[in-house]
Amino acid sequence: MTCSHVEQLPASVEPDSPDGCADCLAAGEHNWAHLRVCLSCGHVACCDSSPRRHASAHFHVGGHPVMRSFEPGEDWRWCYVDNRIV
Repeated sequence: MTCSHVEQLPASVEPDSPDGCADCLAAGEHNWAHLRVCLSCGHVACCDSSPRRHASAHFHVGGHPVMRSFEPGEDWRWCYVDNRIV
């Protein structure tokens, strides 16, 4: 099941940091659990199981609602507004 936020996403985005969480890397950190990519702008950020929780922070600051797992073999998406997998 999808949500209206998915329908508003661009057709594709390029990940801004294929090597890891862009925010952690900018701070000289490499301590994240899993990665997410913003489907609005391509920002790669760490998940809520990571110490800094940059993916959630990206949503709260930028308002971009849908992230996709950036882990190999995973393609699920999460909508922060609807608080569910879409």
